[in-house]
Amino acid sequence: MAASKTSLTMLGALVALLGATAAHAEAGIEVIMNQAKIVKLARAADTIVVGNPAIADASVQDATTIVLTGKGFGVTNLVVLDESGSPIMDELVTVARSSASSVRVYRRAEIQTLSCTPFCEGSYKSDAERTSEAETSGQ
Repeated sequence: MAASKTSLTMLGALVALLGATAAHAEAGIEVIMNQAKIVKLARAADTIVVGNPAIADASVQDATTIVLTGKGFGVTNLVVLDESGSPIMDELVTVARSSASSVRVYRRAEIQTLSCTPFCEGSYKSDAERTSEAETSGQ
């Protein structure tokens, strides 16, 4: 009986931990690759720092509005400070691709993301794509 009660207690703790982890994973700002998101601030910002500018870029629209743009896939953070150096915001930023209307094509070491609305096509042709088209057309 004591072992069963201990197992239930441990199971309850595990469920609580998983719930907290899931809630933490949902926290932050999600931006779609190559798209912008407007972030409104509670008060005027003085300093804006993006942890990894290869993942996201932040530009100032006005003192209380930031435009956040997804540059590369991954997770970084956005820190916004006011004039006195007090934090206004410190949030995780997750940049993801729009999975509903895109496809990733892997050709050896190259990766290309195609927009499929309604036909799959890239905005530009990579060297691998040009090589593949030349091979299939017999040139």
